[in-house]
Amino acid sequence: MSKKKKEKTNAVRLVEQHDISYKEYEYSWGEDQLSAEHVANELNQNIAQIFKTLVAVGNKTGALVAEVPGNQELDLKKIAKISQNKKVEMLHLKDLEKTTGYIRGGCSPIGMKKQFPTYIDTSAQDFSSILVSAGKRGLQIELDPEDLANLVDGTFANITV
Repeated sequence: MSKKKKEKTNAVRLVEQHDISYKEYEYSWGEDQLSAEHVANELNQNIAQIFKTLVAVGNKTGALVAEVPGNQELDLKKIAKISQNKKVEMLHLKDLEKTTGYIRGGCSPIGMKKQFPTYIDTSAQDFSSILVSAGKRGLQIELDPEDLANLVDGTFANITV
């Protein structure tokens, strides 16, 4: 019996190319089940370790990426200050795929079309590993937050409300 070879996402390929140790998790999802809470429940993981990838736009820098724990909200004022913008607003959902190459619920900070300034909430440093989207719905990748920061040239910052 032949096992169908699983197609790797850009995110997984990049992690492997950089020799970063990781774990992959698959879970079931639906259009109305794209929340971090759903992921945490499906994978039986601490929601504070499930990081949402949010894409925002700064008035000076353009697109930027925020990694925020699943049980927290992004503070637009804090990320504006840290990223040296006067104002930051969320990227319109209709522009997500065009900007990042990823769709809602499957947006990974790793392997976007372009490397955007990336900010990871400092709470990630409380854990030896965190989970982020692996680049498609129903797939998460667990890795050391320092490895993630190095890979995406990320900055740890207090960016939650």
